[in-house]
Amino acid sequence: PLDVSVYGVRHMGGNVMEWTADCWHDSYVRAPGDGSAWVNRGCRQHVVRGGSWASTPLLARSAHRLPMSANQSDVRIGFRVARDLSHE
Repeated sequence: PLDVSVYGVRHMGGNVMEWTADCWHDSYVRAPGDGSAWVNRGCRQHVVRGGSWASTPLLARSAHRLPMSANQSDVRIGFRVARDLSHE
């Protein structure tokens, strides 16, 4: 596995729940198998994943997910900025 600590990335869990590009689905049946976002035309709810600073330990894990309307906001929700270093 990639050791991201060499980039100064540490203790990321529990900071904010993350908005994702995925549309909400109750299960992973027919989800893309290549890791790409699961988007659908007319998507009204997206997936918010992980735990935040206000989550209980049971919910502060990357597998925790919730549906959230795109026009909602919450101080516990954010997003991560990523940069692909493999092409530099």
